[in-house]
Amino acid sequence: MHATVRYIVDEIDPAVTFYTERLGFDVVMRPEGAGFAMLSNGSLRLLLNEPGAGGAGQPADDGRAPEPGGWTRFQVEVADLEAELAALGEAGVPVRTGLVSGNAGRQAVIEDPSGNAVELFEPA
Repeated sequence: MHATVRYIVDEIDPAVTFYTERLGFDVVMRPEGAGFAMLSNGSLRLLLNEPGAGGAGQPADDGRAPEPGGWTRFQVEVADLEAELAALGEAGVPVRTGLVSGNAGRQAVIEDPSGNAVELFEPA
């Protein structure tokens, strides 16, 4: 069974590069010129769409166009949050929140090239 998340991104190429090179995703499908890519990381499948590409990139009934951003996010578990943040920071990845500690562990929220949130989580 796969969990599937779809993100709207400004451009496919930088998004695919970010998720594969920075977060360890694999490309499952990437049709040339389609404005779409399917990636995977374990049991998580990530669908990326440019606005206007395919059915998921079409406007809502009220005319609002799909756009990246917001606070909805998925979580990637990491063994050493501080080391991950340092490496991502050196690579110029935007950090939306610094380290936040909670009962279950620590987290930080980073952004993909389109401003979509990704939570990095280190269990307690």
